[in-house]
Amino acid sequence: MREIMIDTNEPYRVLIGGGLLRDAGALIQSLERKPGAVAVITDSHVGPLYAERMEESLKDFRHYVYTVDAGEENKTPETLIAILRSMAQHEITRADLVVALGGGVVGDMAGFASAVYQRGMRFIQCPTTLLSAVDASVGGKTAVDLPEGKNLIGAFHQPAMVLCDTDTFQTLDPARIADGAAEIVKHAAIADEKLFDVMAAQDWQSDIDAIVARNVEIKRSFVLQDEHDLGQRQMLNFGHTIGHAVEAWSRFRLSHGQAVAVGMVMETRAARRLGMTELAEDALIGILEAKGLPTAVDATAEDILEFATRDKKRQSGAVTVVVPDRIGHARLERLDMGRFRQYVEAGLP
Repeated sequence: MREIMIDTNEPYRVLIGGGLLRDAGALIQSLERKPGAVAVITDSHVGPLYAERMEESLKDFRHYVYTVDAGEENKTPETLIAILRSMAQHEITRADLVVALGGGVVGDMAGFASAVYQRGMRFIQCPTTLLSAVDASVGGKTAVDLPEGKNLIGAFHQPAMVLCDTDTFQTLDPARIADGAAEIVKHAAIADEKLFDVMAAQDWQSDIDAIVARNVEIKRSFVLQDEHDLGQRQMLNFGHTIGHAVEAWSRFRLSHGQAVAVGMVMETRAARRLGMTELAEDALIGILEAKGLPTAVDATAEDILEFATRDKKRQSGAVTVVVPDRIGHARLERLDMGRFRQYVEAGLP
């Protein structure tokens, strides 16, 4: 098992290794403040696979499992209210604990529920996808979507612990592995050239625990600089500024990883064509397509702008974009809305 400390205002451990779900109860017992009850929030894909294993580990706690319908399209205020009502009906208190058992959608919703229930309580992330393990489970961003855009209602709420059981990746189909690969490539592109080389190899999954750990370390470095996403942490938005718009434009038919892959290519192409970088998008296209990810969509500039201008990344009439100078290094640039329109147009194939 690998352990990484995240020294935010409320420090927590990220534990990475095979078989950790079976140890969840014992690890919860190790918390400084032990809960009296545990609310396990999962979804209709993950629950049948892992809820029983989680419940067995929680046999010494009063607990229950609440299952939401799987999919980004269900990451809504209505689902959030249903989760909160289940917690009230099971008499969960702010001294108890929420466990998010699933991918990024479950983690976002269960984390947000714990942030607002009785004005805030603790939660644990148990990511079961590669995507959530390397990204969403660490850093404290929680949210639900609105029809107008992704993650428009949310809160910063750090977990009390992250338990990443890498055995759960064995039940992921190739498309879900590819989603995780997109976020790993993002981290490599902005912060670690050696990791980019690792991802270019066919056997990149051979030491998945090390891959996850390195990505958590990269994300930790940005989160500790900027816990509330007001400065350097925005570097983690590479591929997301356009990617979130593409994802919403597709009505979530594109997965998050697929949309981020398209976003990274478009954002790099836009920066190159506007003279902001000399880095060509070819290397990104090659590595992403090798992972089975799309690198273009048939959306128009107007399609993308419709959703991008609603996104929470727009502030005071401008959008901050991530410009990759070279593989492993990037910088932030603030564009007014006129320049951002040019940027989106320049990113099209």
